[in-house]
Amino acid sequence: MDRSASSGPSRPRSAFTYASFRLYWLARFFNGFATQIVSVAVGWQIYDETRNAFLLGLVGLVQFAPALILVLVTGTVADRYNRRAVMGLSIALEAACVAALAVFWMLHEARADGHGSVWPVFAILMTFGLARAFLTPAVQSLAANIVPRRSFANAVAWNSSAMQASFTIGPAIGGLLYGVASLVPYAVAVLLFAAAAALTLLIPKPPQRTTTEPRSVETMLAGFRYIRTNPVVLGAISLDMFVVLLGGATALLPVFARDILEVGPWGLGFLRSAAGIGALVMVVWLVRNPIHDHAGRIMFACVGIFGVAILVFGLSTTLWLSLPALFVMGAADMVSVNVRSTLIQLATPDDLRGRVSAVNSVFIGASNEVGEFRAGTMAALIGAVPAVVLGGAGALVITGMWARIFPALYNTRRLT
Repeated sequence: MDRSASSGPSRPRSAFTYASFRLYWLARFFNGFATQIVSVAVGWQIYDETRNAFLLGLVGLVQFAPALILVLVTGTVADRYNRRAVMGLSIALEAACVAALAVFWMLHEARADGHGSVWPVFAILMTFGLARAFLTPAVQSLAANIVPRRSFANAVAWNSSAMQASFTIGPAIGGLLYGVASLVPYAVAVLLFAAAAALTLLIPKPPQRTTTEPRSVETMLAGFRYIRTNPVVLGAISLDMFVVLLGGATALLPVFARDILEVGPWGLGFLRSAAGIGALVMVVWLVRNPIHDHAGRIMFACVGIFGVAILVFGLSTTLWLSLPALFVMGAADMVSVNVRSTLIQLATPDDLRGRVSAVNSVFIGASNEVGEFRAGTMAALIGAVPAVVLGGAGALVITGMWARIFPALYNTRRLT
């Protein structure tokens, strides 16, 4: 663990007194920034080419599939091997996938009629999802190896700021870059991924307690067993999964931008940024005002606010109501992310963190990518607005149910 700080850390920035964490934070920011740029470009191009909301949902599903299929492998890799190296190699593979997307769209646009099959994009996105499947447990587990326990909650908040800053800036920049030329966002994303990989490999190798258990199915299933026997962790992970699974509307933003709000690609960028701005504002608040008590009740209240914000967004027909709704949604979701991430990482032994993080990433992937597939499928069947409104109502129902099913989580007070 990096001990470069010469004096006691100041509370709001204690994690940044460690040089390794500074490199790690920048790598996460660049990686997240690049991912958001690519997401906006791919979503807009596929919908612009096909006008098919179902395919927008499929974008998320194909990226989630590798994490689900390989959940027993990816977590074990993060627990047995150097997490920093796994993180760097995974980001390098992401860069290669984005370069392949750029080549595909360049050849696609060069066709005489300007049209053709978009299915090769989904094969590339599945490979991109494979890289993310190995990246996620390594990235989540590495943080606990490079900052001491007393600064870990602060590190979680700052990690969230890296992701939310990228969610805030990335989509808007992605939309603007796409407006310049369709291939520009892919070129910028490749450069950002390359920078993230280089920063990761510059992190000094931290101490890591690797598992010494023999390779077996039972060893790989240890993450599932741990979560199943810990009701607080199980409740936190499953609550997030089901609420976002039902309430997620990100996949349908191109539909809202083009057909309902009629704001074009620049408006799509701002819609995708709104939730990130709300989350980033909340991160700043949490860094300076960490949750000291009643963490569980605060989390459940904010998850309920998340559901209400989704309802408002689904019913809105004007950009100036849609943007604040997404802002509130992002701010409320960030509280849940902060509480859940801190609980999981601090409660898990280091030699199990990779496997538990892999399982957690499947839950997150199910909520995000499968949620987008759910939204796209429902939108194709009943329309985008009913799909979002019903999802928001479902999120509120799940919140109430989970408060009763997992009282230990609801009554959790402190995050230390």
